[in-house]
Amino acid sequence: MKTNKLDAIDKRILKKLQENGRTSNVELAKIAGISAPPCLRRVNILEQNGYIDGYHADINQLALGFEVTVYAHVTLSSVSPQARNAFKEKIIYYPEIRECYLMTGESDFLLKIITKDWEAYQDFVSMKLMALEYVTHVNSSLTLKCLKKEAGIPLELLDNLKETYTS
Repeated sequence: MKTNKLDAIDKRILKKLQENGRTSNVELAKIAGISAPPCLRRVNILEQNGYIDGYHADINQLALGFEVTVYAHVTLSSVSPQARNAFKEKIIYYPEIRECYLMTGESDFLLKIITKDWEAYQDFVSMKLMALEYVTHVNSSLTLKCLKKEAGIPLELLDNLKETYTS
């Protein structure tokens, strides 16, 4: 299923699931304007075709004592596939790294790192990240406060998704 093949019903289903992955099939069907059995079939097809990667809870990191979120730009000593692969193979084992993006421009990777406190972040960078082969530079940007956090993608920008949609 390609993006341009999604109809308005599929887009309403995706939008609601993105807002709340625990929405019941009955509620989804009501929002989509169809009955429950075809709604469930559509959700299954959306999952099978890769439009839905999974479901998760949005955990409050501060409530659990994870007070530091840092975006770190990492520069490698080489841009070779061998260097990139060596880096990727190591960082998957670090739970502090929540997201990793291959970048263009000044740095090679952008990491989202979450730790309990600033000292834990500094220890992570000095003892783990900078110890990795090929890593030559880490430029850290500490977040002060989250001003906007929306899950997923801007489905409102897809054609056929009515702006009048309400949850």
